[in-house]
Amino acid sequence: MPSTRRQFLTASAAAAAASCAAPEPAAKAPNLVLVFPDQMRGSAMGFLGEEPVQTPRLDAFAKQSLALTQAASIYPVCSPYRAMLMSGLFPRQSKVVSNCTNHSYAYGVELQQADRCWSDVLADAGYSLGYIGKWHLEGPKEPYVESYNNRADIAWNEWTPPERRHGFGFWHAYNTYDRHMAPWYWTTEMGRDDRLKIEQWGPEHEVDVAIEFLENAGGKRRDPAKPFALVVSMNPPHTPYTQYPEDYRGAYSEVSDETLFSRPNIPAAGTSNGDYYRKNIRDYFSMTTGVDHQFGRLLDALDRLDLAEDTLVVFTSDHGDCIGIHEEQHKNNHFEESMRVPFLARFPGRIAPRRDSLLFSNIDIYPTVLDLLGLGDKIPAAVGGASHAAAFRGEKAGAPESQVYLKMPFENPERGRRGLRTERYTVMLDSDTGQTELYDRQKDPYQLENLASEKAGLVAELLEDGIQPWLDKGDDPWTAPKA
Repeated sequence: MPSTRRQFLTASAAAAAASCAAPEPAAKAPNLVLVFPDQMRGSAMGFLGEEPVQTPRLDAFAKQSLALTQAASIYPVCSPYRAMLMSGLFPRQSKVVSNCTNHSYAYGVELQQADRCWSDVLADAGYSLGYIGKWHLEGPKEPYVESYNNRADIAWNEWTPPERRHGFGFWHAYNTYDRHMAPWYWTTEMGRDDRLKIEQWGPEHEVDVAIEFLENAGGKRRDPAKPFALVVSMNPPHTPYTQYPEDYRGAYSEVSDETLFSRPNIPAAGTSNGDYYRKNIRDYFSMTTGVDHQFGRLLDALDRLDLAEDTLVVFTSDHGDCIGIHEEQHKNNHFEESMRVPFLARFPGRIAPRRDSLLFSNIDIYPTVLDLLGLGDKIPAAVGGASHAAAFRGEKAGAPESQVYLKMPFENPERGRRGLRTERYTVMLDSDTGQTELYDRQKDPYQLENLASEKAGLVAELLEDGIQPWLDKGDDPWTAPKA
C-alpha cells in the first residue's frame, strides 16, 4: 500500500488511466474435516434402510451430502487402507501390504517417510493440519513402548516422531490401542516415553479435542490465518464391542431378535459364528449409534463457529465387519459386510446433496479431495487413484467400472487373494489355496451361492479384463491360481 498521500494519488491515477481495477484479495481456501471410525460397515446407517441401526445425525447429514452407496475399501483392513488414504499409493508401492506390527516391520511394512501424502501437499499449500485418534501406520520398534498390546508375540503400538507426521502440526494420536474406555495418546510435544491417559470413551474425548482445535482459543491449536485440515480417526465400532458408555446401552434392548437377526446370511443359532453374531450385534450397533452422536457434536461445532459453509466434511470408514457372517468374525475378506463402507461428502455450494452408486475406492480419496479443494494440479504423478471430483460436482464424467480386492501376506505379498467388485459381480481368487468364488450380487445380494464352478468363463473374463488392469496399475505381480 502507498505510504504517502501523493503516492496514493499517483497510483490511483495510473490505475484509472489503464482502466484496470485492483485485484480482489485472494479468497481463503476451503477447510477439510475427515472423520473415519474404524470397522463401520457400509450398511450400518439408518437412512439406507438396510439395518435396524439408529444413526439420526448421519441420516440428517446424508440429506446435506453426496452419499456414495457403493463405496468400497479395496484392502479392508486397518493399515493398508490408511496407507492408501494417506499416500495415494497401492500396497506394493507404499510397502504397507498388511497391518503394521513388529512382525511385518521386519519386512519394511510402515508408511514411508519419503512418500508425499495429501497432508504434505496441504501443508505446503499453507494449511494448518491436525490429526486426532488412531494412526496405525508405524512399525513397532525395539525396545517396544510399554503398552498392553506390545507384551505378547505381536507388538502393535508405537510413537510417531514429528518428522514422520506428514505435515500434521497438531498431533493427538496413537498407533493402535483397543481400550475404548481408557485410551491414551501422544500429543504434539510428547516424546516416545510420555503418555496422556484418559478415562473417557475414545470418540467422545477425540471430538472434545477436535472441537478445541476448531475453536482454537488463543490460536494455540492452529494458525487462525490459515485454512485447516482436521482428521478424526475414531476406533469404535472396532472390537472390543462391549467397551462403550452406559448412555448408549439399552438403545437396542427393545429391538426384537427377529428384526436384528433377519439377514439370511447370518449363521444359524447354535453354531459358533451364529452365536457370535447374536451375542455382539446389539453392542456393535450401540457403538455405531455412539459414533453417530459424537459426529453430530462435531457438526454442531462447525455450525456454531460459522465454519460449515466453507468446509468439506467427509465421513467414511476403513472397512466393515462381518461379526460372524460368512463364517468370518472380522474383516479382511471380499464380502460386502467387509468391503463396503460409508462415504458421505458435504461441501455447501460445491456438491449437490444426493445419493450415487459410483464405484468409488479408497485409493481415490486422496486425489478427489485435493481436487475438490482446488489443488488438483498439486496431485503427485505417483498417486495411483483417480480424482472423481467432477462426478462429485455432478458433472458428466467417466465412472469406474470396478473396485479391486486385495489381501497379501507380508512375507510374500505377490501371493494371497485378489478379486474384483463390479456393479453386479464379486469375484475372488486365492493363489495359495486355489479357491475361487463368484457371486452375482444382483440376484444374490447376501452372497450365499458361489457360482465360480459353473461360470468359469466369466471368472476368466473378470480376471483378464477387470483384475489385471488394477494389478498393473499397482505394480502387483500376483498371478492367478491355475484352473
